[in-house]
Amino acid sequence: MEEQGSSEAPAVRGVEHWAVLAAAALAFVGLLAMRWILTPDPHGYGTHEQLGLPPCRAIDWFGVPCPGCGVTTSVTWFAHASPWRSFVVQPLGFLLGSVALAGLPAALVASWLGRDLGYELRRLRLMRWWIGVTFVVAAAWIYKIVAVLARGA
Repeated sequence: MEEQGSSEAPAVRGVEHWAVLAAAALAFVGLLAMRWILTPDPHGYGTHEQLGLPPCRAIDWFGVPCPGCGVTTSVTWFAHASPWRSFVVQPLGFLLGSVALAGLPAALVASWLGRDLGYELRRLRLMRWWIGVTFVVAAAWIYKIVAVLARGA
């Protein structure tokens, strides 16, 4: 008989498990695709334009980069096996590249060990994660602003 409020994972993996595994696989494949499709822009931002997207106007309009400025370039540097350049261009992109690279192996190992990834995701204290993510995005944005202004945009 199962107790109410039990912290054990369910015996059958739900749709969320497979969705988390698919998301990890998609991020990993996306990182590999960036290696072959994109060339990092030497300005430290603008690589997304190679995908047919319009240039970011934040620097033109406000004189400072937007919060996502340089992320595509940074992830592309990461995909090109240049983690230091990735970090220097935009720390947030470096973190995203790291998660994309490590996420699939970690998810596969957890799945192989019998863990339900959907259950594990629900167990996380999401409010703490969102606060942490917000802090990281803000710190990376401030870093990018300083880097662009120091370089003279």
